[in-house]
Amino acid sequence: MTITTEQATWFAQTFSQLADNVERAVLGKRHVVELVLTAMLSEGHVLIEDVPGTGKTSLARAVAQSVQGTTTRIQFTPDLLPGDITGITVYDQKTGAFEFHAGPIFANIVLADEINRASPKTQAALLEVMEEGRVTIDGVTRDVGRPFLVLATQNPVEQAGTYRLPEAQLDRFLLRTSLGYPDHAATVRILDQAAVATAELAPVITPGALAGMAELAADVYVDALVLDYIARLVDGTRSADEVRLGVSIRGALALTRASRASAAAHGRTYVTPDDVKRLAVAVLAHRLILHPEAEFDGVTQEAVIGQVLLDVPPPTRRESV
Repeated sequence: MTITTEQATWFAQTFSQLADNVERAVLGKRHVVELVLTAMLSEGHVLIEDVPGTGKTSLARAVAQSVQGTTTRIQFTPDLLPGDITGITVYDQKTGAFEFHAGPIFANIVLADEINRASPKTQAALLEVMEEGRVTIDGVTRDVGRPFLVLATQNPVEQAGTYRLPEAQLDRFLLRTSLGYPDHAATVRILDQAAVATAELAPVITPGALAGMAELAADVYVDALVLDYIARLVDGTRSADEVRLGVSIRGALALTRASRASAAAHGRTYVTPDDVKRLAVAVLAHRLILHPEAEFDGVTQEAVIGQVLLDVPPPTRRESV
């Protein structure tokens, strides 16, 4: 089933309303807001690499408030245990039965603050829930519900007392981005208290309707030539001289899903090569593992993806739907 023109128009209008609402609290960061919403509507997760104090928590709360969703914040520390995230089963002496106490992962928007400060064992507790939207505790599987978005942050500057995210963990994030400092005009507006408090934002859509938007995005048509383009981009990352390990199949699927949501956000029923190029760096760069020599020479993952986009020509015609 393919999304209709009317549905795509409604999707684009609602997406714009959501972005406008979030941007009332997070000034001057339209591009990042749209990336986060695209990830959520692709049913993926976002890794934000940034220094403290740039508005990451405000962004998570603004998104949750805009969709009438619940939000939790997990402060990752070296002594954090997996049960502190997923929840635990405890014995109730009064009832003589075991009861499950849900952890903070059971929310629509989960802010995983400084995720790289937790031990690898604790980080691994997120693998199942980020991939499948459920957790298994004491042999019992529990769904976390929809929508479900993990907004994880890590400080790229301070590395003392941190654990590098393993490749399997990074691959679970649909995209990686950075908020960065606001520009001069946005800074002046923030100082003038022009930003709206997240608690004052009016909801734009319900969680159920948002899940419906995600289903519509999944029905956006992707031409065979565009699929071929995505496959060639992925192959290009694997053959690049600077790359030790290229983009996985999960990464190619993530780029396809995100491109569908991006197309719907622009009011179209089909994906164009521009949708793919617009998201390629954010979706693919963090999945690359570079050779140590390339890193020493100052080569970045983003630069490699940028070069691949230049080397791999996009399709110039579209097949009929």
